[in-house]
Amino acid sequence: MDTVLLLAQAIATGLIASWLTLGLRDNLLYPSVNETYTAEVLAMTRMRETYPDAFKEVAHRAISDRKLQRGAFRLVILVEGIACALLWVGTIGLLMGSIGTATPETGRALALLGATSFTAVWAGFLIVGNHFCYWFCHEDAQNTHYQMTLWGLATMVLICQN
Repeated sequence: MDTVLLLAQAIATGLIASWLTLGLRDNLLYPSVNETYTAEVLAMTRMRETYPDAFKEVAHRAISDRKLQRGAFRLVILVEGIACALLWVGTIGLLMGSIGTATPETGRALALLGATSFTAVWAGFLIVGNHFCYWFCHEDAQNTHYQMTLWGLATMVLICQN
């Protein structure tokens, strides 16, 4: 059962690592796809257009400076890169633990760091998005961020089993 549990933990960690790696790849190769929407959220563009009265209440929060928007996007890419690295190291550590070339505790600790960083990325989007009122016009993004936060939390819970 211990080996099966380690394999399940490795697969779960590898799955979120794969998902985030694909997102990181696209952010690096096709930055305009996500960066455009990141800038829209920070500038509160859709809210300004669709809900002008509500926007007036929180307009002071908007960040319209392109340099700051690009810097925020680059920070996201950096954090995603760190999370990806931790997730892959954790996945490998769990696999090594399952075949006896590393201790299971080390594999779990590394995987938990990775899963925590994955979860923190998505929870961070929820928190920052909340500040910029993205639920007004970016509901699909908010829903994705919730789903990824929950997926990360579920993986963290599984990793904590031993």
